[in-house]
Amino acid sequence: MSNYPHLFAPLDLPGLSLANRITMAPLYLGYARANGLVNRRLKEHYQEAGASGAGMIMVESASVHPRGAGTPYTLRADHDEFIEGLAELASLIQAGGAKAGLQINHAGRFAHHGGVPLAPSEVPAGGLDPMPMSRRQIHEVAEFFQEAAWRVQKAGFDLVELHGGTGYLLSEFLSPHTNRREDQYGGSLENRLRFPLEVIAAVRHAVGPDYPIGYRFLADEWLPQGFQLEEAVIAAPRLAAAGLSYLSVMGGTYESFFLPERVAQEKEPGYMLSLAEAIKKAVDIPVIAAGRIQQPALAEKALAEGQTDLIGLARVLLADPQWPIKAREGREAEIVPCEPSCNLCFKRVGKGLPIFCSQWPKDKREHFATRD
Repeated sequence: MSNYPHLFAPLDLPGLSLANRITMAPLYLGYARANGLVNRRLKEHYQEAGASGAGMIMVESASVHPRGAGTPYTLRADHDEFIEGLAELASLIQAGGAKAGLQINHAGRFAHHGGVPLAPSEVPAGGLDPMPMSRRQIHEVAEFFQEAAWRVQKAGFDLVELHGGTGYLLSEFLSPHTNRREDQYGGSLENRLRFPLEVIAAVRHAVGPDYPIGYRFLADEWLPQGFQLEEAVIAAPRLAAAGLSYLSVMGGTYESFFLPERVAQEKEPGYMLSLAEAIKKAVDIPVIAAGRIQQPALAEKALAEGQTDLIGLARVLLADPQWPIKAREGREAEIVPCEPSCNLCFKRVGKGLPIFCSQWPKDKREHFATRD
């Protein structure tokens, strides 16, 4: 019998049965080709993830439009030419025993495409001032999400996840900091919810009534004038009722991640658990908690105490892809930890380089340090 009965208990989500409560949270790798196509290193990475023992693997976000890509090396799902490569990723993950999901995204004001980024309002993000979206553009982007979700389903993934976190476009509409519109898409929380709800409806129309749709939900921007937990617990039930299978809860954006108090907080085990717990109390669908849940005992405790329904591991699983297997087999002492003071993976992202973990063996670091 496992030492972690809650962690390794199965779970039925709407439209999806998971073997256990461990999920791999989406993590940008920078491995894709500059045209957004899947390559050898992506396939190697996700094949290993699929065999990790986790119940579900969520592939890092794929852009719904070329102008919505966060970096030149972001996966893409904006054209049928990408279906074949994405299908290979889905198949490799499923062959390892895990359910395969793909997150889709529009990076909004954080997009990198050589032009003026789109956003709800003209709030800079460190580069060019973004272009406030017209209503026509708002409807077009909802259609881009719809078409991308159809491609995710066509590629054979078990589910699709909408990226409403990290300060990207869906969360920009929810935030009073970035959404300063004076029309039906801005102002009140009801109005700021309109675009995310329209995207969910468009995606649901594309994939049918039974295909699982998840949502990465930014529950607190950790900014004084930003979207905060008080509004999140009101917004979450509205999103859930639109037909979601789960909410994957997170906190912070690129504007708050590097504030000194947040850098210190990020080193604390389970530092986002309180956000997941608050959202779980507000909705009747499962929630995923993330945020340095390093120890299996902490994951088990969070599940046993009802703080969350699922555990999302990103950098923790990057550091040791055998984490679920070692936890199941009682080999916790052998788990290779993600070092809180390291941040090498984020530093490489900031330099536009493919990521690797400082904890990896030298030959593996060298292999993934370059793109093929």
